[in-house]
Amino acid sequence: MQKLRIQIDNHLTLREKIVETIRNAIVNGQLPAGSRVAEPDLADRFGISRTPIREAFRQLETEGFITVIPRKGAVVASLSAKDVSDFYDLKAVLEGYAARIAAKKLTEKDIAKMDSVNRQMEAAAGRKEVRRVLALHNEFHDIFLKACGNEKLHSIVQNLVMQFQRFRLILAMPGRIEGIIQQHREIIEAFQERDEALAESLVQKNAFHGKSILLQELAKG
Repeated sequence: MQKLRIQIDNHLTLREKIVETIRNAIVNGQLPAGSRVAEPDLADRFGISRTPIREAFRQLETEGFITVIPRKGAVVASLSAKDVSDFYDLKAVLEGYAARIAAKKLTEKDIAKMDSVNRQMEAAAGRKEVRRVLALHNEFHDIFLKACGNEKLHSIVQNLVMQFQRFRLILAMPGRIEGIIQQHREIIEAFQERDEALAESLVQKNAFHGKSILLQELAKG
């Protein structure tokens, strides 16, 4: 297993610290799909028994980050074409609904921030700062997700996006992100016009565009 840098936060339980350490390593690409996540290594690194590690593994498996194979241990989950389709279909429905509700609730300040974030994305893309581009992409969507006022929906989408973060880096690559940035401009215009139906439609179109890119990438491999 790759060497993991453990983030210490005294407000977290031991299980939560283990979950956060492994989850961050997976999202950041330190532990690629198919990598083994070994209990003995974690036990030695944390200086603990395997019980909290197994509890952490159960949570990570529920979240879709790892797969626990009987008598073999835990491995970082891989991604199938069905996983991509299911993720983006759900993302389109949830974010589309959020956009419809947010169209009437976003303030001028919110919309200006979305425009600023999208411009920052464009600048970061020009510098080929892929991880920065993806972070800004998530921030753009987070603005209207928060504005819709449904905290449960916001939390569900955040968890979904986190699980797929390491795979979505491909979206931020040069040659792919430009189309997404243009779609964001169209979404901003729909919000400025307070056009609920158009905002929902464009946000769904943005999700399906991401789905198409990832499915094409999977097909290559």
